[in-house]
Amino acid sequence: MKNNTNSNKLKLDKTDIVPVLIWITILFLTWLFMHGADHFLKLTPEALGKYFNLKWFLIAHITAGGGALVLGLVQFWRKLRNYSWKLHRIIGFLYLLAILVSSTCAVILAFTTAYEVNRTYAFSLQIWVSVWISAAFIAYYAAIKKKFKLHEEWMVRSYIVTLAFIISGLSLKLKFIQDLGSFEDISPSLFWMGWAVPLYIYQVILSAKQKR
Repeated sequence: MKNNTNSNKLKLDKTDIVPVLIWITILFLTWLFMHGADHFLKLTPEALGKYFNLKWFLIAHITAGGGALVLGLVQFWRKLRNYSWKLHRIIGFLYLLAILVSSTCAVILAFTTAYEVNRTYAFSLQIWVSVWISAAFIAYYAAIKKKFKLHEEWMVRSYIVTLAFIISGLSLKLKFIQDLGSFEDISPSLFWMGWAVPLYIYQVILSAKQKR
């Protein structure tokens, strides 16, 4: 039986500079995003506010979401995938597990505490998490059916929706965004923007490639 791992060791070269730099950037942004939620770890009513009664769902959502951000990008490093399909599958399983945990907690939060902001905010979260769960499920199902091209495309879509964590979260910290209105007014639009616009761009790129 042919071993799915190359006999040579995994070695970095100049072609890996860009992928590694992108991964380091995502790692830093994930740390920055999660660091902004450190105050929740005090586990006090004052620190958690409306999340106090659901604090463990919130913490699991943030922690698993951070894991998905870091693990997901590794999936697209072709050198690692070609080096060991077994390792690729393990990382992929952990990524999907992280999404399952984080998205399940997100569903609970979207249908409870989110309404304390307003209905528009809650609805934007509910749609986002629905897209997140379904994209990950389709990617997994395509892999089971050995439709690997379709699997890769849906893994990209899944990760794009995962990135909405960072895109919307960091956008809310920008001064010119804050000047547009209150959190209640602008956050629903940013949640839509965080995944819908990148997905649209990806579809445009995918369509352009298919026409070649």
